[in-house]
Amino acid sequence: MMTDPHIDADHARPTFIPPDDELAALLADWLPAQRWFAGRTALTGITITTRSRLLETDVARFEHVIVRIPAGSGLPSRYYQLWLALTTELPERLANALVGIVTDPAGTTVQVSDALHSHILTGALLSALAEGRSLGDVAAHAVSPELIDASAAGLVISGEQSNTSIVFGDSTILKLFRRLEPGPNPDAEVHLALSGAGTSHVAALLGELVGELEGVPTTLGVLTQFFANSADGWMTATASVRDLMAEGDLRADEVGGDFAPEAERLGKAVAEIHRDLAAALGTRQIVGAEVGEMLTAMAAAAAATAARVPELQALAPSIAATFAAVSQRTESVTLQRIHGDLHLGQTLRTLTGWAIIDFEGEPSKTLEYRRALHSPMRDVAGMVRSFDYAGHHLLPGTSPDSQHLFRSAEWTARNRGAFLAGYTKASGTDPAADADMLRVFELDKAVYEVGYEFDHRPGWLGIPLQAVEKLLAPPRRQEGTS
Repeated sequence: MMTDPHIDADHARPTFIPPDDELAALLADWLPAQRWFAGRTALTGITITTRSRLLETDVARFEHVIVRIPAGSGLPSRYYQLWLALTTELPERLANALVGIVTDPAGTTVQVSDALHSHILTGALLSALAEGRSLGDVAAHAVSPELIDASAAGLVISGEQSNTSIVFGDSTILKLFRRLEPGPNPDAEVHLALSGAGTSHVAALLGELVGELEGVPTTLGVLTQFFANSADGWMTATASVRDLMAEGDLRADEVGGDFAPEAERLGKAVAEIHRDLAAALGTRQIVGAEVGEMLTAMAAAAAATAARVPELQALAPSIAATFAAVSQRTESVTLQRIHGDLHLGQTLRTLTGWAIIDFEGEPSKTLEYRRALHSPMRDVAGMVRSFDYAGHHLLPGTSPDSQHLFRSAEWTARNRGAFLAGYTKASGTDPAADADMLRVFELDKAVYEVGYEFDHRPGWLGIPLQAVEKLLAPPRRQEGTS
């Protein structure tokens, strides 16, 4: 029998297994407090749709559970997966992993906890991936087993918003998707395609965990290469902004922390990923009515946001007119698989260059949408909007003087231009040359950001709101600086 250093060895594995209704009651209280759960109110009607024994040790039983959250407020039902440990007692050091306690008729307590903090379970998952074998109802598919060190200990990364990731040693990382939809996850599909193409700007896909949901094979998690000693793109970019603000008499290109050369390299990396995705997964041309449908969908989303955000309501007619004007274009638009949620926080500066991570797309969108073909301009717009955020992130909550405002705008324009220049060099296509299309994708993103900040960070509302106003101003045929 295996023992777990995270569970005291003098506690026996429980003989009482809580029935589904009691386990569901625990989860209904626990789920709303988790960062990756989309909801903060008490749950009713939660249903356990899948419950499988993964393995048992002398001190614990490990289960894989999928729950269905009932539809509400116009939303469809949602599925979440959980990895649970059942023990008679949980050490105090794991108190934060406790889901809840169930007592059997004889008075014996069973403590249910998040098992991803157990080395036994994470080690078993890693071994299954290395060997390409199943663990309970979870099938492990090995892609590059020779690159997996099955002896490495796992450590849960804190701070993730949508999923749970476990780093093994300094070479691999297992991302487990908390919210599930039936079918393959784009993160697995895109990583597999890019790994096959030999792309140097993404982590190699090493393995995939697959289960079944509504009778459909469904991605549960992906094991990829881990970039140790890498720097987060957002942190690196914003450090450059702080350096510029600290230098009272130097321009952006004169400060030691000038980010523009890195922005250009990042533009090249994104273009090369787009090129490889197009070659591996295909493209499609749309023209006329289909272009109009794409712009109409953007306009509808913007109108819905403007209807609930007072600061946007006066701008709503101009926003609608901008989308309507571009919807009449006669030129074709190329669609392909893209990243779908690209910003500086999805980039890592490694020892050898830029890497792009997290290809699952925008979490709020449906799986069908995230797996669909889109214009690569959507990724480009997402990144230039991220440069705008980085350039202005120090201003909310302050009373900036004209010098600070100038420097923020200078940094943003310089790095936006550098990114677009790098993208153009690698792709042969200048996004800024199709100024109207870049403008509507930026507008679509900026309006979304206004809605997000209105809901979550009102103090930051000014950053995207000013961008919307600028994008609606009479065009100056933006040459890489909006």
